[in-house]
Amino acid sequence: MRDESTRDRVARSILTNGPSSAAVLAERLELTPAAVRRHLDHLLDEGLVESREERVYGPRGRGRPAKVFVLTDTGRHAFHQAYDDLAATALRFIADAGGDEAVAEFARRRVAEVEDRYRELLDKAPDSAKAEVLAQALTVDGYAASTAEAGQGAQLCQHHCPVAHVAEQFPQLCEAETEVFSRLLGKHVQRLATIAHGDGVCTTHIPGPQPVSPVSDGESARTAR
Repeated sequence: MRDESTRDRVARSILTNGPSSAAVLAERLELTPAAVRRHLDHLLDEGLVESREERVYGPRGRGRPAKVFVLTDTGRHAFHQAYDDLAATALRFIADAGGDEAVAEFARRRVAEVEDRYRELLDKAPDSAKAEVLAQALTVDGYAASTAEAGQGAQLCQHHCPVAHVAEQFPQLCEAETEVFSRLLGKHVQRLATIAHGDGVCTTHIPGPQPVSPVSDGESARTAR
């Protein structure tokens, strides 16, 4: 029973925090590396996790990429993903009756209520904290979201997607969500990866403040005149 409980903690940590190495899991869960590897071996055998090379955004350092572990579709099902065949069937009916634009309109209406609710939170936050506030709101809604600095901007990472399988068939759901992020943050964000397309995490790039170009002496003089 103790092994099963710890194994569940390992799997849940990957779900919540995204692709994780054995060393990171050991530190996060305060377990020995040997114990984590033993549980990972069981999860691999059961088809609940899979290993892959760590995805690196930007310049890659020297050496081999680290090996990280991510949940498989079977593993995600173990955590009761909040969608079923009925949702996909309904969207297929909408697509057959009204085409792709009808599905896109459904997706926009689906996120409209969420946008209104999130806007109340983000409008109260300073610009520097809006991405983090958005991540916290998404986490409350089951997306296990976090933010990280990335170059001149930030990355919003959603480690869980309740509608991943439906979004795999209907990318309009992801597109509508990305449009909402842009409106809420007041910036043109870019979706880099999605769980629906086989990535371990839904990753959205949020550009930072645009640097102010230096003004030359000549330009200063012309401005003064």
